[in-house]
Amino acid sequence: MGSKVRVGLVYGGKSGEHEVSLQTAFAVMREFDYSAYEIKPFYITKQGEWRSGELLLAPPDNVESLRLGSGEQGSSSLSLSPLFSALDAAAAGGAPAKQAKVSGVAAVPAEQPNEEAIDVMFPLLHGTFGEDGTIQGLFELANVPYVGAGVLASAVGMDKIMMKKVFAQEGLPQCVFRYFNRTQWEKDASFFIMECEVSLGYPCFIKPANLGSSVGVSKAKNREELIAAVNYALRFDRKVIVEEFIDAREIEVAVLGNDEPKASIVGEIAPSNEFYDYKAKYIDGKSTMIIPADIPEEISTAVREMAVRAFQAIDGSGLSRVDFFLRKQDQHIMINEVNTLPGFTPFSMYPLLWRETGVPYKELLDTLIRLAIDRHKDKQRIDYTGDSAQ
Repeated sequence: MGSKVRVGLVYGGKSGEHEVSLQTAFAVMREFDYSAYEIKPFYITKQGEWRSGELLLAPPDNVESLRLGSGEQGSSSLSLSPLFSALDAAAAGGAPAKQAKVSGVAAVPAEQPNEEAIDVMFPLLHGTFGEDGTIQGLFELANVPYVGAGVLASAVGMDKIMMKKVFAQEGLPQCVFRYFNRTQWEKDASFFIMECEVSLGYPCFIKPANLGSSVGVSKAKNREELIAAVNYALRFDRKVIVEEFIDAREIEVAVLGNDEPKASIVGEIAPSNEFYDYKAKYIDGKSTMIIPADIPEEISTAVREMAVRAFQAIDGSGLSRVDFFLRKQDQHIMINEVNTLPGFTPFSMYPLLWRETGVPYKELLDTLIRLAIDRHKDKQRIDYTGDSAQ
């Protein structure tokens, strides 16, 4: 291994965005500088089974090769992964034999260096169980550096309802919205239908509260479509958010950093479909990305400032893409959402925004890994023992 940084790449996962994660992993692996990094792949199946394959010595040839099945890849099924052997032992009520301390991501004998230790984890798990703070919590328990937002920022950034509440507290302008859970809907759907019709009108957008990549999102133009859209969204989450329709341009900004984040130049999405849905994002490749967005300088400055405010409001770290609406009738800016793990697919806005800002892909990956290690080092200064002795 020498002086190479060993990166654990985690992708796949139990999520409606499993396929998107594979695309992201494919794109990221193609761009790593293999003279500086060694990549250890960790694939999570749709059933939640962890698999680790042989160290990738070169970028994969296709997306299917990322699934780490059997045979040629030499992969094995894991209860979690070898990274978390100490956690496995704790769950089983015992301690790993001859293991004196937890160092990095795995418990190792104090007198022996762990040649297989991962220096930093790089989660590429979009959606549920990957972008919502769950995998981040596992990394925190294992005391391992990891790329991207922490537990709190990930959870808030995934839950659109909580996110909008935080934005409201921060004073960030946003569209009118209503929300409810499955129990409330099943108990009194007529009430929530009426509330949406009175408060939002038609058309309106219906979304699962905890999902991304426009999975489960619908546009309703009447009551019948609203009911169908809510039932559809409830397939993907127990909570639903309904938002008013805004006749607006879709503006996006990339944010990079920890405590002193920076914003990229502003980009604009011109969707190929009626709105920027899953097909427009990942399948047809026909949506137009305009970088930089053709907007006045004062609006660009305001949007970039608001992006940093939103990032800091959720206690973000590493990276985020912040999405805005620019209302056509009066150029009013409204924040839409923060994506704490934006895609790195060939159609993704996040790396393109930084490329046009002057940060190429490989440098972006280097920066994200450095930020992860820096944040981890800073957290080691925290005293978790509660010992008040000076």
